Amino acid sequence: MTVSEIKLVAQARTQFGKGAARKIRRDHKIPAVLYGHGTEPVHITLPGHDTMMALKTANALLDIEIDGTSQLALAKDVQRDPIKPVIEHIDLVIVRRGEKVTVDVQVHTEGQAAPETVVTVESQTVELEVLATAIPERITVSVEGLRAGTQILASQLELPEGAELVTEAESLVVNVTQQITAEALDAELAEAEAEAGIEHEATDAEEAQAAEAAAESDATGDPAEKAAEA
Repeated sequence: MTVSEIKLVAQARTQFGKGAARKIRRDHKIPAVLYGHGTEPVHITLPGHDTMMALKTANALLDIEIDGTSQLALAKDVQRDPIKPVIEHIDLVIVRRGEKVTVDVQVHTEGQAAPETVVTVESQTVELEVLATAIPERITVSVEGLRAGTQILASQLELPEGAELVTEAESLVVNVTQQITAEALDAELAEAEAEAGIEHEATDAEEAQAAEAAAESDATGDPAEKAAEA
């Protein structure tokens, strides 16, 4: 399934600087710049809510309308407020119908691997070269029934027609490993802590258990010692 075009009606702007940008954001809009294909950069204002919703889709193909003229674009850089859920500025790069673009596409797994295995997505995205109007929403990898030790490389992914892999072919994308037991995990942790010189104080329960064991040992006595005493 490919990413659909999302239409946004923009306004050209002539005022710049931090003060102008703050005013735009107070009006619930987003300052942006549109450039590419040898054209002069065009500074625009985008509708805040519609733009934020559009950018929830990875690699959203935006149909930007300015004064009745439409232009396809991809968001190249999105600057977000570090605290508030606000987009501060967007760099948009112009794309043309029929041309190819390079994008990072999300990897998604489906299905159930063999019992007692763990599926790890080692590469959350892969880089592809695709038509600007045919960007896939995601690359789906089936892990159904896969056993521990199975590894899926980038070259083994099933790509949409016309898409070319840019990511290194031998890059590990999905790794299926044996599930570790709780006992083995505790043993590994204890070994790592011992190597690091980490010591833990005994808990009350552990101290009580040790005292009880010592008392039982005193009461029973060592058979060899008893024989010697006799």
